[in-house]
Amino acid sequence: MRLTIASGVAAFAAAMLLYPLFEGGTWFWASLGAVLAVVAAGLVSSRLSLPAWAATLLGVAATWIYLTASFAAEEAWAVFVPTRGSVVELGRLLGVGWADIQRFAAPVPPTEGITLLTAGGVALIAIIVDLFAARLRRAALAGLPLLALATVPATILPDPISWPAFIIAALGFVGLLIADGRERVGHWGRAVLVRRTRLAARPATGPSARGPQASADTSGLRVSGKRIGFAAIALAVLVPALLPTMEPVSFFQFGVGGSGTGGRGNSISIPNPIANLKGQLDLPERRTVLTYANNDDKPRYLRIYALDTFDGQQFGMTQPKGSPDNRTDNGPLPPPPGLTGNPKINSVLTNIQISDEIAALKFLPLPYPPRQVQVDGDWRADVSSLMVFSTRDEAAGLEYDVATSEPEPTSDLLESLNGNQEAVDQRYLRLPDDLPPDIRELADRETANATSDYDAAVKLQQFFTKTGGFTYTLRTQGHSTSALRDFLLQTRAGYCEQFAVSMAVLSRLVGIPSRVAIGYTGGTKIGNRWEVSTTDSHSWPELYFEGVGWLPFEPTPAGALGQGSARVPAYTQPAPRPTDSSAAPTPGATGSSAADEPVDPQARDNIRALDRESQLIPGALPTEESMPLIAQIGIGALALLLVLLIPAGMRLITRNRRVRTLGWKVSQPSDELTARIVSGEGAAGRHPSVAAAWAELDDILYDYGMGRQASETPRALARRLTQQYEFDAASSAAVSAIASAVERVLFARDPGRIGPMKKDLRTVRQALAATVSRGRRVRAVLMPPSTLRRLRGFGERLLDGFDLLETIRLRRTAAQKGS
Repeated sequence: MRLTIASGVAAFAAAMLLYPLFEGGTWFWASLGAVLAVVAAGLVSSRLSLPAWAATLLGVAATWIYLTASFAAEEAWAVFVPTRGSVVELGRLLGVGWADIQRFAAPVPPTEGITLLTAGGVALIAIIVDLFAARLRRAALAGLPLLALATVPATILPDPISWPAFIIAALGFVGLLIADGRERVGHWGRAVLVRRTRLAARPATGPSARGPQASADTSGLRVSGKRIGFAAIALAVLVPALLPTMEPVSFFQFGVGGSGTGGRGNSISIPNPIANLKGQLDLPERRTVLTYANNDDKPRYLRIYALDTFDGQQFGMTQPKGSPDNRTDNGPLPPPPGLTGNPKINSVLTNIQISDEIAALKFLPLPYPPRQVQVDGDWRADVSSLMVFSTRDEAAGLEYDVATSEPEPTSDLLESLNGNQEAVDQRYLRLPDDLPPDIRELADRETANATSDYDAAVKLQQFFTKTGGFTYTLRTQGHSTSALRDFLLQTRAGYCEQFAVSMAVLSRLVGIPSRVAIGYTGGTKIGNRWEVSTTDSHSWPELYFEGVGWLPFEPTPAGALGQGSARVPAYTQPAPRPTDSSAAPTPGATGSSAADEPVDPQARDNIRALDRESQLIPGALPTEESMPLIAQIGIGALALLLVLLIPAGMRLITRNRRVRTLGWKVSQPSDELTARIVSGEGAAGRHPSVAAAWAELDDILYDYGMGRQASETPRALARRLTQQYEFDAASSAAVSAIASAVERVLFARDPGRIGPMKKDLRTVRQALAATVSRGRRVRAVLMPPSTLRRLRGFGERLLDGFDLLETIRLRRTAAQKGS
């Protein structure tokens, strides 16, 4: 029965790792009830001594009854007994839960279907753990289903697993192993627990030691197992925290993925933006993300991420680089790539207020291209994309001002820029070699009559919005090449992700550099500010034209049948651009003037201050990027070297302290080494220099592999060293003087005057060093064994603290027996 309970505890402890995936605690209580049902079934199986297969079936039956009572009680008979109606209801909820998991990004809302799916999954893990540990007696194999449960948040979330949750899960598994060990020992009879201190002080001898009361003491094995388990858990938590972080890059996947952001120290982990995008679009209620006001009172797309790499299955983001020079509080940001000043430039000033409910957002939503950002905190701009991010701060609750220099190109200007793409990075054109040929044929077919790159881009946009027969829907999945092919050639139904990725891929196929932007559309005007909500989450392609830079395009259908707040850019419209204020807003420039004033008075004051500051700092910042890779490797190697030199530093400090003591004649009582080496005699307290010399000699011998034998007296040690290593007269006299001083301090009633021993110790050390190899001398300096011995002893004393738990339990047992 102990194993059954330990199995349930281990399963539920591992389930604690799932908490970042859910909102609220409904899943927690439902999963706890499911595990208790499995444990109850396991206890009944153990009581009845059922075979393994019968115990497993009983656990499944108990889980079924529990889930029926919890989620389909109205359809069941007498609440608990499953019926056909309850089975149908559970099946329906499982389907709904599976669909909800596909729709929502973590943390998912506590819907009934998701809760049922979670409770059932945790119960299944608990049944498998009980089967391995309690029925088949393979407790170690029970770690596999527990590990499978732990991989769920690890694969969905880019953030590392929380260390408190990891410790709880690891302790659950260690407890299961301990319970299994006690069960195995119990088969040999009742174990008599003996305190190791008593056993060492009074070893059992004589006839009584062979009686039935003196069974083999297994406490040493049990304590060793606990030490290993706790030490492994501590190392698993502490070592990664001490090592330099190498955080993986999460990717923009074609249809599904995790969500969330993270970052530590001087690095930033890139989230999977599209999963968060789809999760926000699918939220059952509309939530405000941010509000903004600008000096022309027109809506604008606010970009957060720019995804620039495509491997055939998913778009990814190159790790952003922000040098200290590109901090926002240093003035203007780096100039927009490709913008040379040919088009008309509109200066727009915007005040943005982020909601406090935004979780772990480390990139600022900004109109493109930002010229200057005024924000509190350490925020930096990536040179190539002008994304503004932070490795220390988060955007939640921030209010900041941004000045943008938005190009207002004309169709004639864009036509004249055809084929002039020399300055753009080739990663914006890179495509996998195994891209399906029918996708390439589609791109060529749709742009066959294009007269320029700009004309080809417009034709691709019209293919998605007008001529291609595409429809907007959130019920799409998949993130592979086949999903891209199905969207373009068969279903032609998807939401903004599919449209943005597809147009970016087709643009690269016809030679136009492209990337995918993630952010928000312009939102809705409420009062004096524009309000952006979760339903305004959006993705769109950005195409590059040398001389103008990156321009947004809009392939996603807009209006009632599409994403309502999406807007087609005015420079892609066949008709001349309207000049009145009622013109449809675009993702890019809107033809505003810097002289226009924002509606909100507070925003007006902030923007005026920002504009004045930007005028005082001419030019742009240098485009120096962050520290090069070779420098990072060098810093990492230097840090590792410093860690490895810690024992050498400790040895040097100890030696210097002792050397200073060697010149003393009379002093206060010696340090802890005196009590250990000269047995705490009163005379030693009056001569700490003797204790220091003897302790240093002992460490020198240990470092050189000439350890002192425990039974050797100081005089015998001096004689052995002189004979074994053939000391010369000076070295023999020096080691004899040290040995004589130690014996006089230990045994003489009046040791008399003892002079400084620094010179004698140095002579002995040089004589010993001459007898060993150069490698041994280098090791004695860099990795001194004497210091490692002390560190090892400290670790052993630290682990001995776990014995207190054993001692407390034994005392209680003795008290209970005495009563």
